[in-house]
Amino acid sequence: MTRDYDQVTAFLGEWGRFQVMVFSLLCASTVPNGFSAFSVVFLGDTPPHRCLIPDSVNLSAEWRNACIPVEQVDGQVRRSSCRRYRLDVVRNLSAVHQRPGVDVNVQEIEQEDCLDGWEYSQEKYQSTIVTEFDLVCSNQWKEPLTSTVYFLGVLFGSFISGQLSDRFGRKPILFVTMAVQTVFTFIQVFSPSWEVFCIIFFIVGLGQISNYVAAFVLGTEILIKNVRVLYSSLGVCIFFAFGYMMLPLIAFFIRDWRMLLIALSVPGLLYIPLWWFIPESPRWLLSQGRVQEAEAILRKAARMNKVTPPDVIFTLTEGEEKKTNKEDNHNVLDLLRTSNIRYITIILFLVWGTVSMGYFALSLNTSHLHGNPYLNCFISAAIEIPAYTVTWAFLQFLPRRVCAPVSMILGGGVLFFIQLVPPRELYPTVLRNTAVGSCTMVSRVGSAIAPYFIHLSIFYKYLPYIVLGALTVSAALLSLLLPESFGLPMPESIGQMQNIKCLKLRNTSNKTSGHEEISTPVVLKEEAL
Repeated sequence: MTRDYDQVTAFLGEWGRFQVMVFSLLCASTVPNGFSAFSVVFLGDTPPHRCLIPDSVNLSAEWRNACIPVEQVDGQVRRSSCRRYRLDVVRNLSAVHQRPGVDVNVQEIEQEDCLDGWEYSQEKYQSTIVTEFDLVCSNQWKEPLTSTVYFLGVLFGSFISGQLSDRFGRKPILFVTMAVQTVFTFIQVFSPSWEVFCIIFFIVGLGQISNYVAAFVLGTEILIKNVRVLYSSLGVCIFFAFGYMMLPLIAFFIRDWRMLLIALSVPGLLYIPLWWFIPESPRWLLSQGRVQEAEAILRKAARMNKVTPPDVIFTLTEGEEKKTNKEDNHNVLDLLRTSNIRYITIILFLVWGTVSMGYFALSLNTSHLHGNPYLNCFISAAIEIPAYTVTWAFLQFLPRRVCAPVSMILGGGVLFFIQLVPPRELYPTVLRNTAVGSCTMVSRVGSAIAPYFIHLSIFYKYLPYIVLGALTVSAALLSLLLPESFGLPMPESIGQMQNIKCLKLRNTSNKTSGHEEISTPVVLKEEAL
C-alpha cells in the first residue's frame, strides 16, 4: 500500500536550506504577476478630455472657450467630453463679432461629435492606450473590452497550462509561460493599433496566471505540512502583492504607456537563472512512475539540508505500483467523471468565479475612485498584506469550511455598506494542476466580466457594490458544501479522492415512524470494512 508522501519525505525536515531555496525562488517568481494583472489600471485609464478645436480655426478667445457645451453629470456641472457646438456655425458667429451669451444663446446652437478628435489632460498621464487610440465616446466600449480580452487570455492559458503541466511537468510549464508573459509584454510596446494591442494582451494574459498557478502547485507539492500552508496562503500571495504594490510606484515615475510596458517587462529576464535552481515536483514525477528522478531530487535536497536519507526512499512495491497504475492520460474531463470530484468541481467553479469577479472589479476600479489613482492603487495592493497574514493565521488553526465562508461573508457584507460611506488541496496529484488551472480558468470568466461591473454605476451609483456583495455572500454559502481538508494528507490518486464523501443532503424515509429524516451536512472518510 502506498505510504503518505509527507511521511516518506519527513527525513528532510520541514524547513532546511532546500525548502528555503524553493520557497524563496517560487515566491519571487510571482512578483511580475502583480505587475501584469493590474497594469491595465494605468495603461488603459481615461484622463479628462474634450473635443479638439483645431488651432487653424479662426475663433475669438470667447468663442473658443464657449465651443464645448456644459452638461450635468452625477450632480456636477462640467464641460462635455464627447460633443461640441457646430464649428462652422461658431466660426461664422465669431467672424461677425457676435458674443456668446450676450448676442447669441449658445445653447440653441446645433451640436456635433468630436470630428477633429480630442484633447486630453496630461495632469496624470503623458499617454495611455486610451489617448493613443482614442478609446472614448463612441469607442468607449473598447476600454473595458481591453481588460476582458486580457482575462480571456488568462482563461485560455489556465485551461491549456493546467493540462500541459499535469502531462509534461510543473517546471517546464512554469518557465515557458514566464517567457511568454515577458516577451509579449515587451512586444506590446510596438502595437500600431488597439486591435493589435488586444491580440498581444490576450497572449500576455495566457502566460500571466499560468505561471502563477504552476508556481503555486509546484510549491505545494514540494513543501510539506506547515511550510506548505505558509507558502500557499502567505508566501506566493504576499510576493504577488509586492508586485502589485510596485506597479503604482513605477507608473508614478513612468507616465507614458509604452515606456511603462518596457519597465514592466525587463524584470522577467532576471528569472532565467532560476531554471538551474528550481526542481521538478517529486510528487508529480512519482505519479508518472519516474521514481528514480523523484529520488534523485530528494537525495539532493537531503545533501543541502545535511541530513542522511534512507537507503530506499520509495519501496519497489510503491515504484511498481506507480508504474502499473500510471495515470498519465488525465484531462479536464476527469474533473467531472466521478461523483465526488464532479460535486467539488462544480462548487469550486461557482465560488472561484464569483470571488474573482469581485476581486478584479474592485481592483480595476481604483483609478475611477476619488483622489490620486497611484495612491488608490497602492493602498488597494498594500491592504492585501494584512489580509493574507490573517488568512495564514486562520488556516493554521481553523477548518477550511470556517475560513472560506467567513472571509467571503465579511468581504461581501462590507460591500453592502459602501453606499453608507460619504462621497489545502482537494484534488489528487495526477489532477491537481488541471483542477487548479480549471478553477482559475472559470474564475477568469468572472474576471472577464468584472470590468463591466464598474459601468453599472450609470444606473445607480452603488449598484456594482451591491451586486458584488450579494454574489460574494452566495459564494460563501456554497463553500460550506465543500469537504473539509484541514489536517488531512493530500490525496495522490483519484481512488483516494473517492474515499472522501462530500456534503450532500439526502432524504430518507423512516418507515417505522412515518417521519422523513434528513441527514446533516458532514464530511466522512470511508473506513475499511
